[in-house]
Amino acid sequence: MSRIGLKPIPMASTVKYTVNGNIVEVTGPKGQTNALLPTGIRLEQKDGFLHAVRDNDSQKAVHGLARALVFNAVEGVTNGWKKDLDIVGIGYRAELKGKDMVVFTLGYSHPIEFPLPTGITVTIDPKQTHVTVEGIDRQKVGQVAADMRSLRKPDPYKNKGVRYSDEKLKKKVGKTGSK
Repeated sequence: MSRIGLKPIPMASTVKYTVNGNIVEVTGPKGQTNALLPTGIRLEQKDGFLHAVRDNDSQKAVHGLARALVFNAVEGVTNGWKKDLDIVGIGYRAELKGKDMVVFTLGYSHPIEFPLPTGITVTIDPKQTHVTVEGIDRQKVGQVAADMRSLRKPDPYKNKGVRYSDEKLKKKVGKTGSK
């Protein structure tokens, strides 16, 4: 029995959805997004909640997945998704160049220009060391944040680099501390 698949999806009154084949189009105050619905799973709306219902037990494996994809779409058009990144290191910073380009200075011999995909907005604090990635598509927000982090992953010895704000790092001991 799928526990995630049985959970109802809360629907705000401002959110509308339509099912076209196996694609669910969700529209809300923040915009419109699509979610893939596996065959054998259908959506039913009752009492302000959306339920993912499977036709038979052969769709048991994708029941929770289908519910999670639709929930992420509904949550994205209602509240949006965001990821916070911290830039740690002397001289490390990020700045916004126009609306669709972030320029990182991460200790390399050159600045790194990072183009933003459509549907993603980035805000940078005045100190230029905290980046917030926002959008309505959870997968795209997470991928952009992961790509930004991969520009300079946190160093385990000095803890310098780009990291998620909630990421806990374990600092390794250097050569002198290994005796």
